[in-house]
Amino acid sequence: MRRLIRWIGITLLGVVALTVLVHAVIMAQLIWWSRFDPARTSFMELRLEAMQADDPDARLAHRWVPYERISDHLKRAVVAAEDDKFVDHEGFDWEGIQRAIERNQRRGRPAAGGSTISQQLAKNLFLWPGKSYLRKAEEALITLMIESLWSKRRILEVYLNVVEWGDGVFGAEAAARHYYRIPAADLGPAEAARLAVMLPNPRRYEREFGPRLAAHAERVRRRMHRSEIP
Repeated sequence: MRRLIRWIGITLLGVVALTVLVHAVIMAQLIWWSRFDPARTSFMELRLEAMQADDPDARLAHRWVPYERISDHLKRAVVAAEDDKFVDHEGFDWEGIQRAIERNQRRGRPAAGGSTISQQLAKNLFLWPGKSYLRKAEEALITLMIESLWSKRRILEVYLNVVEWGDGVFGAEAAARHYYRIPAADLGPAEAARLAVMLPNPRRYEREFGPRLAAHAERVRRRMHRSEIP
């Protein structure tokens, strides 16, 4: 019995030590990325792997551009569509989470998530798609790290440069050139609103941009001038 208890204790200690080490590595990466731009994210790696399973020569469309070379219209549209309290919260929009829970209860299924831009960035940088308590816990912890180590301007800059905007299309510059044949700096209000409303499901909306989504884009366009950006 003592041997079993000792073995369990050693195992738990090992799990704790490994967990601390993993999160120390994540924190070190975030400190590095506060000054240097990430070349690839977890979501990019997963998408590229899936694409190359069908075509070994497949490549992602991605080109990093600095914050100043991304249209303010796109910044405002993304904040209006995804996280209208972005500059005020510390990583979590508790009112938005409560509204999402209520919507999910009415629908009887987990449809609305209520994730902030910071939470979505944490997931994109380090985690994986899907829903689980483990992933949400990791997402929350990494979100706290990001909010502690980065400015809001840096969070929005990295998010706009790494988020998926279509099948193998990542970041604002690649999206602007893919859909409109222009750089991200030249996106106008209507184009920005259309890109912003694609974010919840970009690969689907790349193929199917119907009347309901177009109406949503118009609502975002009308209110995005009120969005505060860093």
